[in-house]
Amino acid sequence: MFPSLSAILCLSLLLPALHCNNNLLCYYSPIMYRNKTFDLILTECPPAELCMTGNGRYGNHSALSTRGCMASTGCGQIHPLPLKGTVYTMTYACCGYNYCNAGRRVAVNSVPLVAAMTMLLLTGL
Repeated sequence: MFPSLSAILCLSLLLPALHCNNNLLCYYSPIMYRNKTFDLILTECPPAELCMTGNGRYGNHSALSTRGCMASTGCGQIHPLPLKGTVYTMTYACCGYNYCNAGRRVAVNSVPLVAAMTMLLLTGL
């Protein structure tokens, strides 16, 4: 009896957080040199913004990277970026679903899997 009640309570608390928000969830990292590492931060984009990955080039060398949110008007754009005496060419690519700018270093969202496993454990299956 109580495991079922616990499962229902858990589900009722978890589902609104997963489905009531229309803003995209994306990963953020500041503009940084490619050979540096940074633990990506999960962020919620403002309304009408998309997830973005940015690539900064110096000549033929890919030197900078960034992730975050961006207005759709900036997607696909190329901008010069002066940084520490060097002008890099930044290009931005956008995508429109949760966690789509994760890249290969970050695992995809595991919240639905954790919720399902919690439900199974609470119901004793």
